[in-house]
Order: sequence, then C-alpha cells, then structure tokens
Amino acid sequence: MNYRHGYHAGNFADVFKHAVLARVLTLIAAKDAPYRVIDTHAGAGRYDLDSEAAKATAESEKGIRRLLNDLPQGAALELLQPYLRAVEKFAPAYPGSPLIVQTLARARDAMVFCELHPEEFALLEKCVGRDRRAKCLALDGWTALKSLLPPKERRGVILIDPPYEDPSEFRQVASGVEEAVRRFATGVYLIWYPVKNRHDTDAAIRRVVRAAGKPALKLEFEIEKPQSEGPLHATGMLAINPPWKLKQESEVLLPALRQSLAGENRGAVRIEAID
Repeated sequence: MNYRHGYHAGNFADVFKHAVLARVLTLIAAKDAPYRVIDTHAGAGRYDLDSEAAKATAESEKGIRRLLNDLPQGAALELLQPYLRAVEKFAPAYPGSPLIVQTLARARDAMVFCELHPEEFALLEKCVGRDRRAKCLALDGWTALKSLLPPKERRGVILIDPPYEDPSEFRQVASGVEEAVRRFATGVYLIWYPVKNRHDTDAAIRRVVRAAGKPALKLEFEIEKPQSEGPLHATGMLAINPPWKLKQESEVLLPALRQSLAGENRGAVRIEAID
C-alpha cells in the first residue's frame, strides 16, 4: 500500500514494459474479434515528470527522456510507434499502462483497471474518464482476477505488475497465475518483474512458468549489471501464451532499446522461449 509509482514513472523499466505491452496489444488486434485487458495493479494512470516525486529520483532522465533524444531507426522505430503514439498523446506527462491501453484499444475492446491504493485510485478514475470501454475497480488485483476471469470476449491480455515490496510477492504471482490460468487458459499473461539477484529471480520465474503450465517467453532488459542493493538496473517481462510474433519482434526491438538507453557497450538483453 505504500508504493507510489510517481517516483519511478518513465524510467527505463517503464519504457521496456510499456513498449512490450504496446507490441502485444498491436499483435492481439491483428484479429477482428474483441479482447479485454485486465490490469491488476494499474496505478494512477498518468504521471507528471516534473513533479517533486519525479524530480527526487530523476529516473525518467535515463528512461523516456533519453529514448526520445536518441530514438532507434529502421524496423525498431516502426515497432515502437504504438508506444510512442501514447507517449506523445499525453506529453509532457507520462502515460501509465491504463492510458497506453486506452490509446491502443479499439472501440469494440474492453478494459478493467484495478488499484487498491485510495489516492492512486482517485487519480486513476479521473484520468480514465468516461470511457465506456473501461471500468476502474478499487480492488486488490489478485482478488479481482477471481471474479474477472474468464472475460466474456474470450480473448484477453492480463497485465500483472505488482510493486514487489514484499519478498514473498513472487510466490503470490505464481499462485495467482496458476489460478488465473485455470479460469482462463487461453489468455495472454504479461508479468513484469524487477531483477535484483539473477539467481533468485531465475528460480522465481521458473516457479511461475511451472505454475502456469503454458508456453512462455522471458524477456529481460538491463542497463547495467543487476545489483541486490541500490537502484534497479535490470527488469523483465514474462509472457504466458505470448503472441507468436512477439519473440521475433523482441529480437529487433529490445537490442535497439538497449543501445538507446544504455549505450553501445553497456547493458544486455535476454530473450528465451520456454515450452
């Protein structure tokens, strides 16, 4: 309940996470049938990068602001366009996942945004506005999944993005995903996670994949070598039931993002398909 994303909005992890989310939504929309997005930890929706909180960490300077000053070219830039469209639409603020979803979803699609923090929820409702496609719920994301799955559209993207303040949160992710997949086996699940200790993180992700029992794609992105203490330098996204083109696109997009955000001789990208 204490986590406030305003201190970290627009950082390198947001750029990575939201660029991948935008690609998944674009790939899902290749089929005409409607889909539903469920965001379990939606946050405030929009973030002022010139606020006192954002300035206190200045993380956006090494994230979205650095990217906009050094955009990739060629195929990678094309893949970034859906994400950049949302960023440009809400500039100079930074859009969280709810506004990215709103920007990219079609008129026939639906979305549910869950946020338990009361102040964040009030901001979320305000920025989502009177969008008939969208519903905001002041609920714990794990509790909400039990009542929201399966979606009536029978196609869906479930974004799971907890703060990982509690060391046991990875175990909660594994149990939550296991139950969610039982309810909605064909959904696309996007699970964001921080990478602090590589060994522990790899073990935690293996538990989540085993719990899901579905094909997965592990994407990891670092701007410096991960460290157990101090600032976050590496992050990941686990896609359960990934769209079939996501791996191919990631092999183009993520190295280009790494070069823009970390420089030519720093950082790394890990892309691993898990059957």
